[in-house]
Amino acid sequence: MTLHSRAAVFAVAGRPHELRDVAVPPLEPGEVLVRVRMCTLCGSDLHTFQGARSTPMPTILGHEIVGEVVALGGDGKVDWRGDPVAMGDRITWSIAAHCGACYYCMHGLPQKCEALFKYGHERLTPARPLSGGLAEHCVLTKNTPLLKLPAALSDAVASLANCATATAAAALRVGELAAEENVLIFGAGMLGLTLAAMARQAGAAHVVVADVAPERLSRALQFGADVAPVFEGDGGAVVEELRKLTAGRGADLVVEAAGSPEAMEAALKAARIGGRIVFVGAVRPTRPLAVDAEQIVRRLLTIRGLHNYTPDDLVTAVDFLAAAVARFPFAEMISEPYPLEMIGEAFEAGREGKSLRVAVRP
Repeated sequence: MTLHSRAAVFAVAGRPHELRDVAVPPLEPGEVLVRVRMCTLCGSDLHTFQGARSTPMPTILGHEIVGEVVALGGDGKVDWRGDPVAMGDRITWSIAAHCGACYYCMHGLPQKCEALFKYGHERLTPARPLSGGLAEHCVLTKNTPLLKLPAALSDAVASLANCATATAAAALRVGELAAEENVLIFGAGMLGLTLAAMARQAGAAHVVVADVAPERLSRALQFGADVAPVFEGDGGAVVEELRKLTAGRGADLVVEAAGSPEAMEAALKAARIGGRIVFVGAVRPTRPLAVDAEQIVRRLLTIRGLHNYTPDDLVTAVDFLAAAVARFPFAEMISEPYPLEMIGEAFEAGREGKSLRVAVRP
């Protein structure tokens, strides 16, 4: 008997999702069928729905997912830590599956694999009809890094791991954050708040979070920020506030998590001599930056771009959430879950921004 799954299919930007019954294909060796327990709407899902960023269509959106294993293709499946995976296990998995053998995989960039398969971003095909979180089931390819979840993590909070939390972990990794350093974060969305909490947990001396929306900044103080100034104009007031905390030097590490060209330009001014800057927020087209190359040279600045993360960053994310969920109010940032039949209302709630993450329980 063929198993069928209900899915919200996205075919045209700005148009309602279409609820379809999809036949679940037979599993190949190494594949995993999961029942989706929770999917939260990332900012990129909202941007794609509104037409601000492109993706192959038709597709099933949603990549911040927690699932329960209901079938295994073949025998002997293990997670990224090497722990055996069994029926009924609650898991999360990387936003992308990678081959492990191409040039980019062999050079530490599995998220840029030449055969990349990205959940919530793939065009639906008869062979791959269930590849996103806004469906009752998702089929994981054999090369998907997955992790069993600790019981202490709720479905809602664990859903954050495989996008916002893992991306934050990657940003702090490539930014080489060390204890007692001063950190400036532009953007107080879910990614920015997670960066603040992780920096605080890692022993940062000062954490400054800036955003254009004053109502978001009170949240930043709950997630480990010392101060949370409003970003206005060219960000000069933010830079001045930071220098007061750092004897005039500026930040050891600046992370731009808002995708704002103005914030990226301010980041170059806010970093101390020898400071590091990570751009992670620009995941949709923006205007070109106004950059003073001489200042980058004379001030010995290091600038890194980051897109997505590695499987080890996902491990860091899950471990961080398990350790920090009692310290920081992640659960309060997530809405009550919507059923799949109310997917239109879920996206409207995301657009209104009443919660930093809107949850869907298919």
